[in-house]
Amino acid sequence: MRYVNANEILPDGLIKELQKYVQAGYIYVPAKADRHRAWGELSGYREELSNRNRRIVSEYEQGRSVEELADRYCLSVYAIRKIIYQK
Repeated sequence: MRYVNANEILPDGLIKELQKYVQAGYIYVPAKADRHRAWGELSGYREELSNRNRRIVSEYEQGRSVEELADRYCLSVYAIRKIIYQK
């Protein structure tokens, strides 16, 4: 999420009303329920992690050890086990 200057997107009247409550601060405006996206969906990072995790499981099934996978992917042994055993 990036910050946007209110002057760039909001009408002057709304900015003046907001300034009654907040001066030079940050306000989080949540998405409407029907437009909410899960973590990582917009950036593609969720899909990237899913692909990585599938590779880890596949390599484990092909005989790589948990320790080898931890070294290869720069993760802890515990993290690799979580990925392998999650169902």
